[in-house]
Amino acid sequence: MTAISLLGAAPDTGNLGVSALSRAVTLGIKERIPDADLCVFDNGRGMRRHKVAAAMGEPWTIRRCGLSNSRRIYRRESLAHMQLSQWLPVLDNPGVRAIAESRAVLDISGGDSFTDLYGPHRFELICRPKQISLRTGRPLILLPQTYGPFREKRNRTRAVEIVRRCHSAWARDSESFSILRDLLGPDFDSARHRRGVDVAFLLPAAEPAPVDSVLQSWLAGTSGETVGLNVSGLIYNGGPDAARRYGIVADYGAALQRLLERMLVESSVNILLVPHVQASPDQVESDLRACRQLLARLGAPARSRVQILEEQYDEMQIKWIISRLAWFCGTRMHSTIAALSSGVPCAAIAYSDKTRGVFASCGQQKLVFDPRDLDTVDLVDAVYHAFQQRVFLREPLQQQLPGVLAEAREQMDAIAASCLETYPEVCA
Repeated sequence: MTAISLLGAAPDTGNLGVSALSRAVTLGIKERIPDADLCVFDNGRGMRRHKVAAAMGEPWTIRRCGLSNSRRIYRRESLAHMQLSQWLPVLDNPGVRAIAESRAVLDISGGDSFTDLYGPHRFELICRPKQISLRTGRPLILLPQTYGPFREKRNRTRAVEIVRRCHSAWARDSESFSILRDLLGPDFDSARHRRGVDVAFLLPAAEPAPVDSVLQSWLAGTSGETVGLNVSGLIYNGGPDAARRYGIVADYGAALQRLLERMLVESSVNILLVPHVQASPDQVESDLRACRQLLARLGAPARSRVQILEEQYDEMQIKWIISRLAWFCGTRMHSTIAALSSGVPCAAIAYSDKTRGVFASCGQQKLVFDPRDLDTVDLVDAVYHAFQQRVFLREPLQQQLPGVLAEAREQMDAIAASCLETYPEVCA
């Protein structure tokens, strides 16, 4: 068996973007290293066995190990206990043992969390597992992700040290790659530091069953054309506080309402509201809560043509549903990757530079609309124009897509090869 650990891709966060990363890496490694004994670190307790479903074929069994940035040092899944056990091996921490026994350690930082923008607690949760891994002497491979920004000098210094000590590091788009090169400075090595694409481009789609009759009719096209919209609960529910925090000048909630009202009046499409973060409806992160509030604002007349995807489908099922749409617009970046990777014309309302880089990998960067730069009226006009152009946008995307998918496959081949080539004596 080839032991491999995966950090920064907990499949139990409720964020389908992180789940998509976790599943894509898991299936990609298993496909290329059939005897892989993969340990995925998550938010649970202790070490457990878990079956991972593929789009086709038998599910694979992996290990899952709890990891948290808890102050309860007595808990073995806490980072504090893990760090202490490296000084006191008698504690025999299962997470540290799994990492120390791994042929390689993969880390993806949730795709976009290797930054201090989300506060010190999150920064510690991202950095400390990497440092624990480096102390074991196992090769640490940073999977395709974004890097920075780092607002505090000490945080940047810490990130630079981690990146320089890694076996290899991948960036998921050209802009992220430029930041990675800047972090490394004279230590940049083109053989170890690579530009890639988001691993979620390789996520399989899986048809959910059952699907309610109305949704089934919409997706089949028997009730006319259906388009999709992902609403970010973080921004919609966060209101003015979220707008200030992220520098948003447009009224996000008002823009979405006006956009849908315009689509209902000026077109005949059905509109599917697609949550992509499955937090509890009482939490600000909940996309479902935001979708329900948006639908309520539209009023009763809209109910026959606007539907919320209420069921909690997994990331592969959500991708299958999105792949059946005529057009899609999302704020959660990985909801848009589900569309792009399926050849569905797509726009993004994005308040982060990471989305533009991912869209650029498909030649679609002009379809990213930033509410930090556009006011409410201009934002609605820009997205509506993209909606109107959906038929003409499909062919250019589908021409670009085979190259992107080929790059994603070659990237996963190289990552799997790195897992096998490093420290072969571990598996002797």
